[in-house]
Amino acid sequence: MMKAFIVDDEPLARDELKYLLLRTREVDIVGESSSLLDAIEQIAVLKPDLAFLDIELSQDSGLQLAAELRRLDHIPAIVFATAYDEFALQAFDLDAVDYILKPFDEDRIRKTVQKIRHQMPHTSVESSAKVFKSATAEPLVGKLAVATDEKIVLIDVQHILFVATSEGKTVIQTKEESFKIADTLVTIEKKLMSDTFLRVHRSYLVNIHQIVEIEPWFNSTYNLVMKNGLKVPVSRTYVKELRQRIGF
Repeated sequence: MMKAFIVDDEPLARDELKYLLLRTREVDIVGESSSLLDAIEQIAVLKPDLAFLDIELSQDSGLQLAAELRRLDHIPAIVFATAYDEFALQAFDLDAVDYILKPFDEDRIRKTVQKIRHQMPHTSVESSAKVFKSATAEPLVGKLAVATDEKIVLIDVQHILFVATSEGKTVIQTKEESFKIADTLVTIEKKLMSDTFLRVHRSYLVNIHQIVEIEPWFNSTYNLVMKNGLKVPVSRTYVKELRQRIGF
């Protein structure tokens, strides 16, 4: 059973979220609060696995609270549960596990809990960063929040085939879509840092779980054939690391 703590200055919202979390039968609510300082004190003592934070508190900011929680010895996985969608980028920069909008939807809450449970089947969550960025052989899961065309898009990380630079823009390629964003390739690489993604070219970062074939090319280089048929070049500089990671 995962331990959760709720921070919201609206009692009705806390009660609703508490009710929906308890209905999952996977979460035990160990505490709740309406303010930043009180929440920090309680969370430091109770050491919950999850912290559900509203962003707009009456006197404080849930974003500031998330930043303060990262200084604790036991860092809970952070889920923002708010009525405001414009803070998603800031939330994910703070290593939030998820971002849930009010009014709460029971299926959405259940999926969030199941996702976190899937990442920690036998042990408590030690930090929200570890949920998404642990260096394991399993596919990285979660959402990548990016700004494109004056809106924020949440992309399923496991569906990303590769990230590339093209004509001065960074392009995130999934099976179905391409997203042109202003962030640099280096910035995205830091956000996706794990064993799932690998730099294979100065202009390409690939999801190794989306590779279906490796084609030898000239001068001991390769082309990677992705699940949608697109090819990604591997430069000689990165061949050794690719061989070590894939094992060929």
